[in-house]
Amino acid sequence: MRLGAVRRLAYEAADSGLLSSDLAAGIRRVKGVRNLGMRLGNWLTAEQSIALWHAPNLEKLKGKRDRALLAMLLACGLRRHEAVALRLEHLEQREGHWAIVDLKGKAGHVRTVPVPDWVMEELRVWLNAAEIDRGKIFRRVTKMGRVLGEGMTEKAVWHIVKDSAKLIGVQKLAPHDLRRSCARLCHEAGGELEQIQFLLGHVSIQTTERYLGCKQRIRSAVNDRIGIEPRA
Repeated sequence: MRLGAVRRLAYEAADSGLLSSDLAAGIRRVKGVRNLGMRLGNWLTAEQSIALWHAPNLEKLKGKRDRALLAMLLACGLRRHEAVALRLEHLEQREGHWAIVDLKGKAGHVRTVPVPDWVMEELRVWLNAAEIDRGKIFRRVTKMGRVLGEGMTEKAVWHIVKDSAKLIGVQKLAPHDLRRSCARLCHEAGGELEQIQFLLGHVSIQTTERYLGCKQRIRSAVNDRIGIEPRA
């Protein structure tokens, strides 16, 4: 019997005089058992990741956008709201490497995210085709193949991931699963745990530096070679 049902029975028993008010109050104060399990998600292999970001039709403007977006989610581990908020002004060269600078993430934490060269190339293809030279990087594309408005919604990102996953035979894939996949692929490629933390921004960069005594490396970025980039 669930705890809620037990509490209701205690209420009814006390009202009927079958249970003392003190005992009923004690039962009502009992807390439920805390769930100590970990919520699991999906992780893509390197082969599935390659198939996913190659899935959109590159001959269409929407396909160019979706391909750039999927590459960014997989290789940079961005959250949905971070991707739709991404602006051209965020992209800068740091230590001879492209990076998303001053990206505001969860709880207002700000971090720098290295961007692999091959992801930048996918972005250039989309930006040039869409003739975007300022403002938000990812925009809505109409069925007629035209850019509309100054951005896109988080819900649209969800549909892009879901639809692309179906094309490669992967079911129930969410945008955050691409973030998880990025972390695992970086680790499997030999990335150091603290560098992956920097990349994903799980905690404040300043706090991580103080506790671990390390600094983020942009020149030899942890997500440069994770097994899903185009072959030379």
